[in-house]
Amino acid sequence: MPKPVIKITCPCCSGLLYQDCCEPYHLSLGAPNAEKLMRSRYSAYVLGLEEYLLDTWHPNTRPKYLKLSNDPTQWLSLEVRSFEPNDDQATVEFIAKYRDRGQAEKLHEISQFRRIAGRWYYVDGIYPK
Repeated sequence: MPKPVIKITCPCCSGLLYQDCCEPYHLSLGAPNAEKLMRSRYSAYVLGLEEYLLDTWHPNTRPKYLKLSNDPTQWLSLEVRSFEPNDDQATVEFIAKYRDRGQAEKLHEISQFRRIAGRWYYVDGIYPK
């Protein structure tokens, strides 16, 4: 008997189904640009996909490990404010809303991305006031 297909809305708030949005990137298809990578990384945080997050983190800034299984953060929504591509570099500004131990919070970041050998990687971010 074939496996049933579970259709869920993508956690990245694109309005698309997960299977038509971030899932292909999570299954190792390289994201075509930094905005798609940022969205897929947000979805990976929601879904607890630590390996994907580490694999898409630039080698110069990548942590040794993440502890998402012990993280009480509940990610609620993502708003992409801007996306500025530039050949092998790009920036994405976003606001991610979340709940941490019952407290509503938001993360406002301007993220830096680099493309190496055709694949995009998250480098780091700054947090505007």
